Amino acid sequence: MFEYELIKEDKDTGARAGVFHTPHGDIQTPVFMPVGTQATVKTMTPEELKECNAQIILSNTYHLYLRPGHELVKEAGGLHNFMKWDRPILTDSGGFQVFSLGDLRKIKEEGVEFRSHIDGSKHLFTPESVMEIENALGADIIMAFDECAPYPASFEYVQNSSDRTFRWLQRCKDAHKREDQALFGIIQGGMYKELREKSARDITSIDLPGYAIGGLSVGEPAEKMYEMLDYTTPLMPKHKPRYLMGVGAPENLVEGVLRGVDMFDCVLPTRIGRNGTVFTKEGKLVIRNAEYARDFRPMEEGCQCYACRNYSRAYIRHLIKTGEVLGIRLTTIHNIHFLTNLMAELRQAILEDRVLEFREQFYANLKK
Repeated sequence: MFEYELIKEDKDTGARAGVFHTPHGDIQTPVFMPVGTQATVKTMTPEELKECNAQIILSNTYHLYLRPGHELVKEAGGLHNFMKWDRPILTDSGGFQVFSLGDLRKIKEEGVEFRSHIDGSKHLFTPESVMEIENALGADIIMAFDECAPYPASFEYVQNSSDRTFRWLQRCKDAHKREDQALFGIIQGGMYKELREKSARDITSIDLPGYAIGGLSVGEPAEKMYEMLDYTTPLMPKHKPRYLMGVGAPENLVEGVLRGVDMFDCVLPTRIGRNGTVFTKEGKLVIRNAEYARDFRPMEEGCQCYACRNYSRAYIRHLIKTGEVLGIRLTTIHNIHFLTNLMAELRQAILEDRVLEFREQFYANLKK
């Protein structure tokens, strides 16, 4: 039911083009996955996501557990039916959100006690309860419950955290009840080479349909992230998908792909879109700036997204400055399209043995 088909691997970089087969369709990799935290990608309809060539989207276990509740989603027929999205879905475990609560949570071997950011009510996430929630939500890919260590953190803290993540993965696998859902384990290890290597060996020793790299893009310099990827991806199985969690800046996607990563997700394109900023091949464009008040060009020349085909910078700036919702819908549509199109172009470059030339041109465009 879940199979990763490696179609091409670049001999110079390790960049990969493949297909991941799931019950709700095939995913062409490398792929960027838009984040729909609360069973919706903010401001976008499923039809608009499809027009942007989104192949798979994410939802968040922590948020859906709190509202509307996983039992209600199950009653609705699962996430696919609840949100009317018939392509693949991935749910994260809620681990990152829980650990982001700081003083509102307490980590124990059993799991994590936390207080809701909504009403302060007390809850407990364990590997077993998270599997129960994700099984009820019904996504195609579900993430194991892990501990995402902060940055910076001491060697001893990260070592204990990574070892606990491995023990929790074993419990997740035992508690996982649905064969139509692919459980992915998450490699941790912070910014320590030996801990990354140990975590990669531990996590991949459990046979799973795919594996993720967690604990990166948490505040460290980009060069440090790339260094950790250089250590980690060669230790991951060749014929299973590799997922780098929480990464979505265009340059990070390019560098991640060239280091053998297949899947990425991030809230960045929707978040900066709501702030009036869009990606272009020459870098970010802050559409709300006064210089675009009389600029009647599209946000990006040559872009085929709905927003750029139909509207000018001047109009979109006007919408954003006046607080009209259409403005942030258009910037979000463009940003999602930009990243899905970037991944499609990278895939084609891998298939045509020109991925290094693609990277060179990508950075040349940024300098214009």
